[in-house]
Amino acid sequence: MSEKPKDGSLVKEVRRGENATVVTLSGDVDLHHSPTLHAALVELAAERPKRLVIDLQEVPFMDSSGVGTFVEVFRRVSAYKGKMIFFGLSNRVRSVFEITKLDKFFTICENEQQAVTA
Repeated sequence: MSEKPKDGSLVKEVRRGENATVVTLSGDVDLHHSPTLHAALVELAAERPKRLVIDLQEVPFMDSSGVGTFVEVFRRVSAYKGKMIFFGLSNRVRSVFEITKLDKFFTICENEQQAVTA
């Protein structure tokens, strides 16, 4: 099942499958957008998908508020033994993950196919 949120948030699309919920984001994950993104991801995590896959292909920039959002949602997903997986990181976004050492903490894949089976 696929849906396109209309609230103007970063969430461009949500696709729910048997083994994964794929969330496509579009835009900057920054202080202005993080609260809305956090609420959307917490709502999806409450559905307890086996894998919460975050598509960052259309995210050119992420700041520390985005890091905080992802860490907090990761804790929720981990609490019910689910997995949170990222793919499609630009060099700029990947560098944020590397600087914060979150590239060692999060599962990061090259593409969606790898992510939904990770």
